[in-house]
Amino acid sequence: MSLVTILPFIVLIGAMFLMTRSAKRKQQQAATMRNQMQPGSGIRTIGGMYATVKEVNDDTVLLDAGPGVELLFAKNSIATVLSDDEYNRIVHGIEHDLKSDADLVPDDASSLTGTDEPAADASADKVDLGKKDAAEEPADAPAEAKPDDAPKKTEGDSESK
Repeated sequence: MSLVTILPFIVLIGAMFLMTRSAKRKQQQAATMRNQMQPGSGIRTIGGMYATVKEVNDDTVLLDAGPGVELLFAKNSIATVLSDDEYNRIVHGIEHDLKSDADLVPDDASSLTGTDEPAADASADKVDLGKKDAAEEPADAPAEAKPDDAPKKTEGDSESK
């Protein structure tokens, strides 16, 4: 046989060897992760349920999924063991902020202008829209007659007879 006919078989066998080797490594990492579980750890199951480990046995894990809810799972059904910060962020919505409070964006723009003085008199910024407030209008001023206020004709009244 020539090298050209044997080369595809060698490449195929090498690829299969590399795939099985990486799969075995992933299985070993998952097994060590499951063996390092302790009571109180937050976990996610392969079904997507988040819970806290209550008790660890040889092949099973007792999980606390809520007040009064204890579930017995096989160790193989644990997908990941979560860190405390990640578990609290996902389950309880508690964000652990590593940034200082100085980096927060203020609610108003006063810190962006650089001045801490209050704004000038607000009445100077008023725009006259041609409307008068009730306080500005004198009490004895006659009300202007509007064209809509004219007496309306009824059906029985007609000017042409």
